[in-house]
Amino acid sequence: MAKQKSLKEEFTKGIVKENPVLRLVLGTCPTLATTTSMESAIGMGISAAIVLVCSNIVISALRKVIPQKVRIPCYIVVIASFVTIVQLLVKAFVPSLDQQLGVYLPLIVVNCIILGRAEAFAGKNGIVASAVDGLGMGIGFTCALIVISAIRELLGAGSLLGHGILPFPAMTIFILAPGGFFVFGLVMACANKLAEAGGGKKAELGGCKACPMASSCEKLAKGEDCEKEKEAVK
Repeated sequence: MAKQKSLKEEFTKGIVKENPVLRLVLGTCPTLATTTSMESAIGMGISAAIVLVCSNIVISALRKVIPQKVRIPCYIVVIASFVTIVQLLVKAFVPSLDQQLGVYLPLIVVNCIILGRAEAFAGKNGIVASAVDGLGMGIGFTCALIVISAIRELLGAGSLLGHGILPFPAMTIFILAPGGFFVFGLVMACANKLAEAGGGKKAELGGCKACPMASSCEKLAKGEDCEKEKEAVK
């Protein structure tokens, strides 16, 4: 039997070694969409982290009573409930942030980071471990957004948190889609190097086995692989 990770390891893994954005490449859509400014990136990161921790706790607490066949719909209901609470709080207390995030705030419901952690971890582990896992992954997600947004806002708008500090003309392309992909790839490469230097595995494309829902996939359980089917279609 594999040795169970300590709470410290569960917490720290999501920051670099298993960073959901930079190592597992999850949540790419909100990452690129909300990192045009640090303010929106911080808001998205904190909102997602709160939902991640709360949903992990509730799902872990209910894991023994949720029927196996309907666990995914149940997970989504729990996640959607917390997303609604967070969205209403943001609307009430930080309306400017709600306007910046727009549709991406309610879309946290379908963020594959949150559903992936519910399926891969919270549904199989205790409440404390699940809370720690959610907190670590949430902080890792937030840190990734902050780093990417700092680079994009600084080079693309010549400012940080709305304060102009760039001594030379800004390059607008960095707050557009092409610049977002470029910065995302650059930061991902740096994170992979740091993780590998710290003893982490080399980031590789693993086909279906790399999917966050791999543990619940019936085809993988039978030894099949969707990639084989794609090749057959070609």
